[in-house]
Amino acid sequence: MTPKLALWLLWTGFIAYILLLAPPLHLDETLTLLKNIFTFQWAAINPIILSLFSLVGIWLLIYSSLLFIDGRMQPIPFWPFAVASVGSGVIGLLPYLALRKPNQQFSGQKDVFLSLLDSRFYGIVLTFSTVVVLVYGFAFGDWGDYVQQFQNDRFINGMSLAFCLFYLLFPTVVGDDMARRRFPDTQVFLAVVFVPLLGSLAYLCLRPPLVLSSIREESLITNR
Repeated sequence: MTPKLALWLLWTGFIAYILLLAPPLHLDETLTLLKNIFTFQWAAINPIILSLFSLVGIWLLIYSSLLFIDGRMQPIPFWPFAVASVGSGVIGLLPYLALRKPNQQFSGQKDVFLSLLDSRFYGIVLTFSTVVVLVYGFAFGDWGDYVQQFQNDRFINGMSLAFCLFYLLFPTVVGDDMARRRFPDTQVFLAVVFVPLLGSLAYLCLRPPLVLSSIREESLITNR
């Protein structure tokens, strides 16, 4: 089975699970939860649920720091899938991962937006935010309530599984990003792959800047 086919099967399988096999959707409760999140009424939310929701957003920001750069060199840009991911999480991300082509080069100049995504400051801010969210969830969360909601609520169930998929899918893009920076170190790759979330954040904090190459330079390398 090719990686692209596996990604498409994962995408369709996850959608089928959410629609057909996941616990029931409690629409009123879900809308109330989202309203409380976006209106900062956090005291009414189990800290674990609030932390999980925040961590899914952090995963999207982690992927953005790689894939907006990757999308510059792809036939299709990343931004439409990024917008889709804001509303649908990993469901919006998977089609881009299936459609993109392996790429280990970056040509042209970074604009202000890409420079921010490429900066270590971006990774440090995300890491600090993640630590705060994790401490808040573990210190104050009600795990019994979370388990009950995971078993009985489609939104919480799907969001939890999406968080796991973000972790499992990260190796499909981090290898090319490492090559674009010219440090294909196996030990670094394994650390990023096997340490959930924090390994990916450490990578953003420690990775060197992009090695920029012009189209002319790439042609010279190819013709050697």
